This record gives sequence, structure tokens and C-alpha cells, in this order.
Amino acid sequence: MFLGFIAIAIGVGFGILLFVPFVAISYRRRGSLSFGRTLLWLAALVYFWAIWTYTLLPLPDPETIRCVGMITDPMEVVRDVQKALAAPGNPLRHPALLQLVFNVLLFVPLGVFLRVLGARGIPTALAVGFGLSLLIETTQLTGVWGLYPCAYRFFDVGDLMTNTTGAVLGSVFALVVPRSLRGVRARADAGEPRPVTRGRRAIAMLCDALAYGFVMYGVAVVTQLWFEYVLHDRQTVLDGRLAEVMGISAASGLWLLIILISGRSVGDLAVQLRYAGSRMPAALTRPLRWASGIGGIGALPLLGDAFDGISSLLILASVVLLFTTRLGRGLPGLITGQELVDARGDVEAAAESRTAGA
Repeated sequence: MFLGFIAIAIGVGFGILLFVPFVAISYRRRGSLSFGRTLLWLAALVYFWAIWTYTLLPLPDPETIRCVGMITDPMEVVRDVQKALAAPGNPLRHPALLQLVFNVLLFVPLGVFLRVLGARGIPTALAVGFGLSLLIETTQLTGVWGLYPCAYRFFDVGDLMTNTTGAVLGSVFALVVPRSLRGVRARADAGEPRPVTRGRRAIAMLCDALAYGFVMYGVAVVTQLWFEYVLHDRQTVLDGRLAEVMGISAASGLWLLIILISGRSVGDLAVQLRYAGSRMPAALTRPLRWASGIGGIGALPLLGDAFDGISSLLILASVVLLFTTRLGRGLPGLITGQELVDARGDVEAAAESRTAGA
């Protein structure tokens, strides 16, 4: 159970790290973001880490390991099944048979993911299943590539066979998924405008928050490491204020640059949205777009501790306005007088239509 939590935690962590580029790619290759495919990709990440946690963890104490060898006889699997069938009681509860079934089931999702997410069939499932299983078995054979003086788990040819079988079976089972839902190839209509919804705007805001946070904390951590290990300024590290200022400045400055150039934030770019239709010139609407978004609101703490509360209130107001303004145009739309439109269509015509229908 604990290993399962580790796999889920690592998988979700990588999912968060990859969320913004995943959203951007989805909107450009498929035209929108599918909740089902998003969950499937997240499941694939969790599965990938589950494979390694279940096969390698927990790592034993080097002082207590018992060196083991290799099982190279492929018929050992057959003999295990025969022993299970010949043993008294329910053969389905026999440890050898349970291990065999588990090894098959462990790789079934791999075949499913390869077909549904990668549009790859049985030959690929066979090759990838065998290759991944061989990598795992070799990792065990080499004592985690030299981390241990010898192998503490068997290199088992039978595992190669059962794992590969599981991947092939998964590929076969995934044939029930319609062909139109498989793969990552770009859809023919991916470049056509889609309806602007509050949900789509919420995804844009989430992308902005995640990307802004990654930049801010990334720069802050690098700053701390620089002062700790290069300048050996322990006092600055303990104070932490300089790292905070550097992180916020870098993130807010980057958002300002992106918006001044494109008129859109990172989140807007990811989900193919744009603000348009204001009578004000772009030289004014773009700085206002920055000031009313995460870039400007996030920069307020730089003005002093008193502005921390104002920043929090503006963030709360932005969330509320997502649900109370037309199509979730929110604070940027209210301040600039612009409408939220799909960036892939005639943005000015769409904005005028929204304004006329308001």
C-alpha cells in the first residue's frame, strides 16, 4: 500500500510539472482538452512509477542483503503452474501461480497505453514490453547498476515472458477503444475555433498559476543555492528575502514580457484564448492585462508586507469574477473592456459579436 502511495505521489507530481505543456499540446493537436485523455495520461505517469516502485522498492540494507543468482530456464514457469495445479487446495491461491498472474497483469496497462495514447499495436507492445521487462530484470541483476555488491532479486527469464505477454494482452484488449480516440496525431479540425467557456478560462488561470509558481520558486531556489554554495553568505540564505524578491521579480517580469509581445499570458497561450475588442490601444491594454493578471497581482508583495493582503484579495476576486463575468473574462476583461475569444478565429469579429450580444 505504501509503495502505491509513492507511485501515485510521484506520478501526480510529474503530472503537475508537465500540465502546462500538456494543455498547450492538446489544444494545438486535438483542438481542446479532453478530461478522459488527461486522466489517462496521468494514469500512465502513475503506472510508470508504479512499475519501478513495485519492482525495486523498498531498497534493502546493504549489510543484510542475500545475493541471489539467475533463473534462465524458460520452462520454470510451466513447472510452477504444474506445481500449483498439483498442490492440494485452491490452485488460484498458490503463491507461484499468483506471482505469474501478477507479472502478466502488471504489464497489461502498458499495452493499453501504447495503443490508446500512442496508437501502437501488438508488435510495439511486444517490443516495449520485453524491453522494459529486460531493463527491470537487468537492474535487479546488476544490484541496481552497482548500488549493491550483488543482485538481491532474481533475474528471471520467466518474468520476461509473463511481462511481455501482459503487454501484448493489453494491446489486444485496447482494440475495443474506437480508432478515432487513439493516438496523438493532430486532428484535422484542431485549428478551428472552439466555444469559449468558463472551464476553459479556469484551465488558463491554472496554467498561469502553475507556470508562474515554477518560475518564481525555481529562481528563488537557484538564488538560495548561489548564496549558500558560491558566495557562502549564510545570513542572506537564512533571511530568504532576497530569494523571494528575485523569484517574484523574475516571474512577474517574464509575464510582462510575454504579454507585451503577444497580448496573452502563458495560460491564454496554452488554451488558445485572447482578449480583444477594446477601444483602447494595445499599448495600454497589454500592460493592463498584465497588471490585472497573475503577473501584476503576484508582484504586489514587492511593494511591502502591507500589499500581501491586497494581493490575496485580488486573487480571490479573480476567482469570483471567473464565475460572475461573461464567459469568465474576469478582472482583465473588466479593466480593459475586452472580450474573451478563441485565438484561432477572427478575434475582432468575435469580440464585436460578444459586445453586441451583451
